[in-house]
Amino acid sequence: MKNLKDKIVLITGGASGIGKIMGRIVLERGAELIIWDIDRKKIDSTLSEFSKLGKVSGYTADVGDPVLIKSVAERVKSEHGFVDVLINNAGVVVGKHFSDHTQRDIEWTMNINALAPMYVTLEFLPDMLKRNAGHVCTIASSAGLVSNPRMSVYVASKWSAVGWSDSLRLEMKMLKKNVGVTTVTPYYINTGMFDGVRSLVPILDPEKAARKIIRGIEKNKIFVSMPWTVHFVRLSQGLLPIAAFDFVMGKVLKIYSAMDSFKGHQK
Repeated sequence: MKNLKDKIVLITGGASGIGKIMGRIVLERGAELIIWDIDRKKIDSTLSEFSKLGKVSGYTADVGDPVLIKSVAERVKSEHGFVDVLINNAGVVVGKHFSDHTQRDIEWTMNINALAPMYVTLEFLPDMLKRNAGHVCTIASSAGLVSNPRMSVYVASKWSAVGWSDSLRLEMKMLKKNVGVTTVTPYYINTGMFDGVRSLVPILDPEKAARKIIRGIEKNKIFVSMPWTVHFVRLSQGLLPIAAFDFVMGKVLKIYSAMDSFKGHQK
């Protein structure tokens, strides 16, 4: 996917945050943009803002509901045809101890973060396989690589997303299909989703993060991890005893206490 010009790109959670920024970038690169989001007002605002940049359309979609996913996907295919690039971006977080979670918290987090990317991809992948062309990008998290207190269910959902996405990549390779798969594992991004987080590791700038993700898709990268230190997480887990790894994460880098002051999006 060297060039996004004239490609159709669908982004879930595309009316705000990093999803919206990625949408603007793909339009600047000459692509047609399809936005899925649960917030109709934000969709309309984004469509108005982006209308001068290129061809853009928006659909109200709750990706936590597989029935609605199928319904909206059928509309997209009917109205736009083939989706060249799918970016599974929609995500949620509940920042509290696991014992304070409700069943609804767990279901909501797993539905949006873990199941939705699979359900949405299932709607568009068959056409990609048939045409032997396309790209699936899933915005997971560095939390999909390392355990972290106060975000256990979020971590579980992102571990799932990482494992599924990279397994899909291997399947495309084994099937000799020209369908790229990119898994994104960023640290905290400053979009409001993780407001209140305190960290010695710099929180990522959303514009720079979005541009790196789009470049990763264009270059058909397997993993897009940021900052660069994320690459060493799994290496460190393999080399260090658990107690030593916990010491580095918890006492040195303060990763395990980053969520202590978490507030998240303030309504």
